Amino acid sequence: MRKRKPKAKVVSGNYMDKIPYISDGHEWRELDDGNVEVDMPHKGFYAKIAQKFFHKPAVSHIKLDEYGSVVWKSIDGERTIYDIVGKMNEAFPEEENDMLKRVITFISTLEMNKFVVLK
Repeated sequence: MRKRKPKAKVVSGNYMDKIPYISDGHEWRELDDGNVEVDMPHKGFYAKIAQKFFHKPAVSHIKLDEYGSVVWKSIDGERTIYDIVGKMNEAFPEEENDMLKRVITFISTLEMNKFVVLK
């Protein structure tokens, strides 16, 4: 049986107008180096079993790199994805050519893992 490659997300003009919001339940903090650390609580039946029997943590702390940190701090409930791409181009002008793809991939990953909601 052959594995299928996941289809690439098609970006429409409407996607660039969407406004990302940080989902409830995700606390975060800015570290001394300026990067962001996001808390990811593990809830549910299987998480409770893993915590009890395998000593897994109730909360994971995810440290973002400098790119992810700038995107995360730009998510304020007012900026569109287009605005965030512009902010990233200001912060990293030498990588402007790849920034659109990078931001869309990162925000799509955040959305897929329920860290953000797009409205």
